[in-house]
Amino acid sequence: MSAPDEPPGRRGPADPAVGGTVGKVLTKPSPPSGEPTLAQQARRGPDRFWPLLGIGLLAVIISGAVGLQSEAQTAVLIVVVLIALVFDYTNGFHDAANAIATSVSTRALTPRAALLMAAVMNLVGALLGVEVAKTVSEVITPPDGLHGLTVVAAGVLGAITWNMITWYFGLPSSSSHALIGGVVGAGVASASSVSWGTVVDKVAIPMVISPVAGFGLTYMVMIAILWIFRRSNPGRIGRRFRIAQSLSAASMALGHGLQDAQKTMGIIVLALVTTGHSDGTSVPLWVILACAGALSLGTYAGGWRIMRTLGRKVIELDPPKGFAAESTASLILYATAYIWHAPISTTHTITSCIMGAGATKRLSAVRWGVAGNIVTAWVLTMPAAALVAAVVYWIVHLFGA
Repeated sequence: MSAPDEPPGRRGPADPAVGGTVGKVLTKPSPPSGEPTLAQQARRGPDRFWPLLGIGLLAVIISGAVGLQSEAQTAVLIVVVLIALVFDYTNGFHDAANAIATSVSTRALTPRAALLMAAVMNLVGALLGVEVAKTVSEVITPPDGLHGLTVVAAGVLGAITWNMITWYFGLPSSSSHALIGGVVGAGVASASSVSWGTVVDKVAIPMVISPVAGFGLTYMVMIAILWIFRRSNPGRIGRRFRIAQSLSAASMALGHGLQDAQKTMGIIVLALVTTGHSDGTSVPLWVILACAGALSLGTYAGGWRIMRTLGRKVIELDPPKGFAAESTASLILYATAYIWHAPISTTHTITSCIMGAGATKRLSAVRWGVAGNIVTAWVLTMPAAALVAAVVYWIVHLFGA
């Protein structure tokens, strides 16, 4: 079941692309000469979004200024909703490769089939719950009216900006933590009420526990698989686990939709509450459908170039390890969504699960330098996104006022 060790001299240089973060967890061969690296492919995508990000910021500044002068609250609300959906799209674009990389690397699914499956299961997962959305909407209590919309918009723009920065420079960041950090940063900058208890209990603690649990549980699951099938034919077992991994990949994509789409739902509900269009106790159906669609489109459109490279053995996993990683990560995503209602990082969860599966082969199979980069990203993402959101708020508020 274990893949043969790589021959010496086959390891390529560290690839800084975010989509390759999962790919770098275990040792990998260099891409064929003349083929674009994962970093080169990943950087082509964000270049298209910098103009979009600038347009979004300009739109908020102009709409905020016009709204404060003419009380055009509905127009500003529409702009804020659109910005939130852009974040949802970039979330799918940012995390698609990490969510289904294992199923492509083991050749359980082709890149095209994996992306199509992920987009569909993201859509289904987004329709299965709203508890995480309610948690996100309770992180801050912004002012009513246009000022509150400015705070919400600044938080989302801060998260989008940090997503694009980390993607461009190849930092393995979490869109979830960027969104929470952005909202908190905008809330602090605007002197809004921040629910620090929710931030600690529902965000900070699960942020630390979920990857640790993912590593440990996957390690134990993989040990159990190796023990149960120790006398079986490796080739036959590999074929059977490849079929099973198709199901675990779908489960992982469902968990991705369940977690990540709800975070954007929470932001839109927060905007609706500030304008009196919602009491915050429920999520309107149109919000659920819009967020589900945006995440699915982002997953399918954004992940293709990265997944095409990941399908060429960027990460060294066999089907049993891929199955163990995906199934364990799925359980963690479901448990945190349904039991604790906590918005956790899909990227960090699946990455730590892959580390746990790889560690059963040998500790040196795990690239611990990548683990250090991920821990660094855990520490940096929320405060950095908060700082960006605060700057955006000050700019928007300055022009709006």
